[in-house]
Amino acid sequence: MTVKPLSDRVLVLPNPAETTTASGLIIPDSAKEKPAAGKVVAVGPGTADVKMEVKVGDEVLYGKYAGTELNIDGVSYLMMAQRDILAVVEK
Repeated sequence: MTVKPLSDRVLVLPNPAETTTASGLIIPDSAKEKPAAGKVVAVGPGTADVKMEVKVGDEVLYGKYAGTELNIDGVSYLMMAQRDILAVVEK
């Protein structure tokens, strides 16, 4: 299935949640933090007022509660407005 965001929306594939701590302790599912970083997989065309600054493939940081969770073909994604993205990570 192909998803094409509308307006100034962005589809993000969140990075997997950490399963162990730096010292090797296993983190139970109930204590895992929701990831706040991911990879942009689709971008809307923007609007007359909003120019799209992110592009497909960008690694981004976003707020803890940003976006709406979507399950597409068994994979969890986040759909959010571009304004919910805090930064693009450059390597």
